[in-house]
Amino acid sequence: MSSVRNPRTGLIGAAAAVVLAALSLTACGNGTGVKDEGASASAFTSAPTSTATPAARTSTAGTASSSSGGSSSGASPAAAPPAGAKPAHQPVTTKAPASAGPPVTCEGSNTRMVAALLQRPVNHMLLTVTNTGSRTCYLYDYPALRFSDAQAVPPVVAASHPQAVVTLDPGESGYASVSLSAGDGSGTNGRAVKSLTVYFYGRSGTGTGSVGTGAHPSLPAQGVHIDDSLRTTYWEQSMADALTW
Repeated sequence: MSSVRNPRTGLIGAAAAVVLAALSLTACGNGTGVKDEGASASAFTSAPTSTATPAARTSTAGTASSSSGGSSSGASPAAAPPAGAKPAHQPVTTKAPASAGPPVTCEGSNTRMVAALLQRPVNHMLLTVTNTGSRTCYLYDYPALRFSDAQAVPPVVAASHPQAVVTLDPGESGYASVSLSAGDGSGTNGRAVKSLTVYFYGRSGTGTGSVGTGAHPSLPAQGVHIDDSLRTTYWEQSMADALTW
């Protein structure tokens, strides 16, 4: 029996051939004749990107940065200070400087004196004398006070005599307390004075007069009130001892 060709089947086959030919032309359109399949999905999943740096690599990078004085990432390592360099901030010391020679007598040219009125004890004034020289000085006996144009030096409180001569290293201070007037108003010849000169006794004592130059501490503009009960303590090593009397 001879086969009979179905005209419809032939048309379908011809159409399929045309479609295949079109696809083939599209695939070869890149000019190389090789079909481009595109990127494989496995290329994005089989080798995930890692942000961690291998230990060996980190060690090598650190060594290289140290030897070159820099770093490829992060803060640069702190540079070591040069030999003999001093720190930026020196500690503050309160130790008095060493004396630059044998001790001398404290007097006006190597000291600074301040006179301060006190609230307690009442009617009292504190004298503070500071060694401004480069050598240790001795404060002998007591301050010889001369208020305004007074002719006599006021007496000293005998019980305030220290156990040792007051010694001031450079920068250190000694003290004396001055009782200006009677607290109960019993003093006589009360008056206001506006100037004060303080003289210093030497090692030989009060009977030989003062040594060196006197000090001139400032008084309040309105002056201070004194009377005939005026007296002073000996020079003391501490403020507390001076204020006891």
